[in-house]
Amino acid sequence: MNSKKSKRGVTDGHGSFKKVKKVGKASPPPSLNDSLEGDLRAFLIDEDQLHTYDDLTKVNPVTPTTVLKCLQARYRAQVFYTHAGCTLVALNPFQPIPDLYSLDVMREYHSAPQPQEAKPHIFIVAEEAYRNVQGQLEPVNQSLVVSGESGAGKTWTSRCLMKYYATVAASSSVLKSQDAVDRIEKRVLDSNPIMEAFGNACTLRNHNSSRFGKYIQLQLDRSHFLVGASVQTYLLEKTRVACQPANERNFHIFYQMMKGASSEQKKEWKMAHGQSFNWLPEAQKTLEEDCFQETVEAMSHLGIKSEKQAEIFRILAGILQLGNITFDPPAKESEPCVLEGQSKESLQGAAGLLGVPAEELQACLAVRTLVAGKQSILKPCSLSDCGVRRDCLAKVVYAHLFEWLTSFINRSICADNSAWCNFIGLLDVYGFECFQRNNLEQLCINYANEKLQQHFVAHYLRAQQEEYVSEGLEWSFVRYQDNQSCLDLIEGNPTGVFPLLNEESRLNRASDAGKFGARLQKELGDHGSISWDKFSPEPHFTVNHYAGPVSYQIQGMMEKNKDPVPPEIIALLQASANPLLGQVFGDQEADSTAPRGLSKVVTVVAKFKNSLESLMKILHSTTPHYTRCIKPNPDCKPLTFHKREVIMQLEACGIVETIHISAAGFPIRIPFSGFIQRYGLISSSSQIKQLVHSKDVEPGHNDRLRTAVDAIVREALSHRSAGKVDREEGEEHGTLVHCGRTKVFLTQYMLELLEDQRKRLLSRRAFSIQCCWQRHQLRRRRARGRAAVLIQAGVRSWLVRRAVRRWQKAAEVIQTAWRRWRVSMDALAELELDDAEDFVETEMPGLRSAAWETGPVQLSSVQGPVTVRGWPMGLALASAPSVSMSLTAKGFQKMVSVLACLDLSSSSSSSSSSSPSSSRGGGGGGGGHYKVETNQCQHGVASIRAQPRGSVKLHYQRSPLLYADMLPHLRREGVTGFNQILLEKTL
Repeated sequence: MNSKKSKRGVTDGHGSFKKVKKVGKASPPPSLNDSLEGDLRAFLIDEDQLHTYDDLTKVNPVTPTTVLKCLQARYRAQVFYTHAGCTLVALNPFQPIPDLYSLDVMREYHSAPQPQEAKPHIFIVAEEAYRNVQGQLEPVNQSLVVSGESGAGKTWTSRCLMKYYATVAASSSVLKSQDAVDRIEKRVLDSNPIMEAFGNACTLRNHNSSRFGKYIQLQLDRSHFLVGASVQTYLLEKTRVACQPANERNFHIFYQMMKGASSEQKKEWKMAHGQSFNWLPEAQKTLEEDCFQETVEAMSHLGIKSEKQAEIFRILAGILQLGNITFDPPAKESEPCVLEGQSKESLQGAAGLLGVPAEELQACLAVRTLVAGKQSILKPCSLSDCGVRRDCLAKVVYAHLFEWLTSFINRSICADNSAWCNFIGLLDVYGFECFQRNNLEQLCINYANEKLQQHFVAHYLRAQQEEYVSEGLEWSFVRYQDNQSCLDLIEGNPTGVFPLLNEESRLNRASDAGKFGARLQKELGDHGSISWDKFSPEPHFTVNHYAGPVSYQIQGMMEKNKDPVPPEIIALLQASANPLLGQVFGDQEADSTAPRGLSKVVTVVAKFKNSLESLMKILHSTTPHYTRCIKPNPDCKPLTFHKREVIMQLEACGIVETIHISAAGFPIRIPFSGFIQRYGLISSSSQIKQLVHSKDVEPGHNDRLRTAVDAIVREALSHRSAGKVDREEGEEHGTLVHCGRTKVFLTQYMLELLEDQRKRLLSRRAFSIQCCWQRHQLRRRRARGRAAVLIQAGVRSWLVRRAVRRWQKAAEVIQTAWRRWRVSMDALAELELDDAEDFVETEMPGLRSAAWETGPVQLSSVQGPVTVRGWPMGLALASAPSVSMSLTAKGFQKMVSVLACLDLSSSSSSSSSSSPSSSRGGGGGGGGHYKVETNQCQHGVASIRAQPRGSVKLHYQRSPLLYADMLPHLRREGVTGFNQILLEKTL
């Protein structure tokens, strides 16, 4: 390959580049300072365009001045995020910015094909980490490190990151119920208000300062959906409960209770109206964080029941009552200190709220127990010791309550180990602090910031440059500020500040600040990162941190490091009637006051150092993403930019050096084998395709792999510049990629180019696969349709044939039964008719003439038997109130009809019908007996000519009586209507 000349260097035969020196005439070169000043003036001429620099690597030249000017211009234009190579710089506006963190903005960055091309935003960092988990062949856990001074906006940034992941990682879930997704999202977000209420406070530098560190793991399943989270906390500043610096406040939760609780709740907590508490300074100041109802709702949603909440708030109210307890010196030295007049009520209130007896609480604060062998000696405490024991009680109760809340939150939002496989970590720690008086808390906080700065330096500023040299790049090292010497001063073993402090704290003797300061001077006097002010009246030492020097007071440092808890306090709390306090302290053994070995005492520094080391192990095992929060002014004023304040922070965190390395280096590094496996499909070479499809790509054959990588890169660049003949465009290709000894180094632009081509190739191949699959599916559907038609036709024909056969069989059965029935009915009818003729001829010959007599008869006026001719018989009988009559019917049918009309009771007196006598109503008594017996009675077959039931209609001739009721029901008003007309015409 012919070497090419470029702006940044020339490429060698392997695609690498080397920096080139331009050869000019023999004239003396200009001064470096003059050249830099000229470039600086040229860059700053057009200040109206400075706010358009989204990435500070585009600034030329890169100096603290140019970087500061760009940030200031963007801050004035209300653009608060700026890329600085691998780091995002975030300026705190100190006021709400509408629609900057809305759901629409989240969806816009989440759905963007190339988020890096969008405007800088914290959501770009979040989306890049999320896509790293999704896109890599072997997903690597990600960590988002948010750093900066106190008040720079770290807590707000972490809150926005959590809301982003809870939204985008849950909204795309289609495999789970929306209720479960909402529950997980809401619980993860609701952990923030609780942790901030119990762990944040208002300081001089920040209204919502985190007084503890936390690392939040957002747990993702194999489909990269949010399934849970866990919270790890570090070094809660529990001393703030009992001791608040000047013009600062206690933790937010106490002020929320004072301002947001109802009168009934305050009465339950024994908070009188207008009562003041010694441990609640600046109570008149109202902050946005003083939202009690939001904290209560978050606790309820996380599963903390109202009963448990009541126990929590009673404990907090008891802590406030402890702060109002003060002691007076006793009359005799051998007697314990006595309570002040107003403190007795506070003692009663604290004892009732904490669930302990008031006498035992007072004795625990004023008297200590000394153990000598098997004997216990009670010794009164001094006035100062009483205050120390009171503060110790409040601190240990609050610290244990905070730990219980953290554990409960983890149980509520943490998923099972089998449910998640990767996580994205959010680190939000206290910022670098420097006050007028700094003690052990500030030393630990600044030590944690030193460790994070060292992680950034080791991971990016130093490790990347060393890797460039080891991979064969001719690299000129960019000088940067290394804080390793400061870390050696603090944690160095055995002569560091922490080891010496632990050794002093483990000695069973009274602490002496002067002696400890003298020992520090003796052991660390030659170290360059520590100094002393010989004219200071108080013992102290000054550490030169990466962010500036900080002076620490030695007085009280050993006591805070020991953090002793008297065993009487633990025993008192274990016997508490408050269920929560009993649960928290139930498993904890009382500390013994007997002398113990040096290795058995666990100090505050030792515990904090161990927890911080475990955090650093997690960070080293993940891919970090850095966000530097900058505080524009020390007074937290909205949209106010102080140059000196900003430039100090930029220099402290190494932003300028980061920009230098990012502008000149390659942020993306991929091993040859991984590069070929991912981007080998771009090449059309058969040899490279064999490498792609081979299961084991030999890492040892670097020359062969390098050749394949170079071919893939060339083909990708040729596709990019197809149709372009501009030589300068072709020369820039050599600055986008470098093939080292074992890795290929890419710029972000080159990576996006490769990903874009890979995506297009995969899209085309996916489209071809989809076409083939759809064609195959269409053919299968057609074949299945034809087969279905044949099967349906066969099934229908079989069903029709089976139905026809069943119908034929049923018809034959019906016809056979019908024929049999017709034959039997004809035979029965013939027998019945024969019986009727015999009956008429033999039994009633004398009634023949009477049955055919004519003429109307008034039945009501007739005294004797009357022969009635005409129908209906029922109407005639119904109109007569008292009738006695003799009836004779001719033929079997008429006889049965008459009997049906009369509805007579019968008895079997003879085998044939006679002339019966019937009586209706109140007249005529007797009446003859009759019996109708036909042939069907003997055969046991019901005939169609059997005696009718109920009303009977007799049809003799065509007459108006055709549809008359033959047996109408008797009514009080008599016969009416059509029946009355018929009756009048008939009778």
